[in-house]
Amino acid sequence: MTRAALLVAHVSQLGNIEHAQRVAQGLMAAGFIVRVLEPEAARLAIPGADPVRDAGGTEMVIALGGDGTLLRAAELALPHEVPLLGVNLGRVGFLAEAEAEHLDEVVRRVAACEYDVDERLTVDAIVLDEQGREVARNWALNEVSVEKAASRRMVEVVVRIDGEPVSQWGCDGVLCATPTGSTAYAFSAGGPVVWPEVSALLLVPVSAHALFNRPLVVAPESMIEVELLGNAPATIAFDGRRVVQAADRGRVLMRRGAHSVRVVRLRQRTFTGRLVAKFGLDVDGWRGRSS
Repeated sequence: MTRAALLVAHVSQLGNIEHAQRVAQGLMAAGFIVRVLEPEAARLAIPGADPVRDAGGTEMVIALGGDGTLLRAAELALPHEVPLLGVNLGRVGFLAEAEAEHLDEVVRRVAACEYDVDERLTVDAIVLDEQGREVARNWALNEVSVEKAASRRMVEVVVRIDGEPVSQWGCDGVLCATPTGSTAYAFSAGGPVVWPEVSALLLVPVSAHALFNRPLVVAPESMIEVELLGNAPATIAFDGRRVVQAADRGRVLMRRGAHSVRVVRLRQRTFTGRLVAKFGLDVDGWRGRSS
């Protein structure tokens, strides 16, 4: 049986290219066909690698870089339901499963099929204009953000859940995040950390001028609606990567995604341990551990 893996790398740094070449050599030695994206093939310069445009027919997508690289790789993995493995070559790399110093172990575990696969919830969104006509449709692994497009003007929005109005905010934006995205933009905006096993969506206002401006945890089956009242231009971004212009007095409808992203787990490390390690949490407290 032919085994193939797609490598997706952040090729702007020489060190990342060297790491990708090392992984490719290890996989090829284990009998894999190594594939790379056509725009990255020349920079990676991996002898024998097949340039491709998507992840079709691959056993795994391996992302080498930071969380941005992993989100880019997720766009390739999701349509083909291919498991995604992240190797952190950036700073935090919260979504990654392994660090650069573990490359040989990564290759060995992948070749031996010694890994588990988690299903990560996504969020789907439909962008409508003032007449209710569809303008765009897309998805996100971390979050969908509805944000002001002009730095000096807040957007005025009405938020509804399952058709019922919840609040009206003048704000910099509104985020609809998944548990995976709860440690990303939503966390920076004051949202709670949600364990990946929790099936829920987060609604997080960004710098909202309102008496009630707290983040909400919403059932994934619920429909979250953000209506723009047309006082200022706004944009809708999917994982901060794919951006569309919002229509004046348009709406954004968001709910649980129809498809999950399959994330590879090499170790039995708990989310709690990952949270403490990645954020450098002081578990002893500033006064030290009590006796």
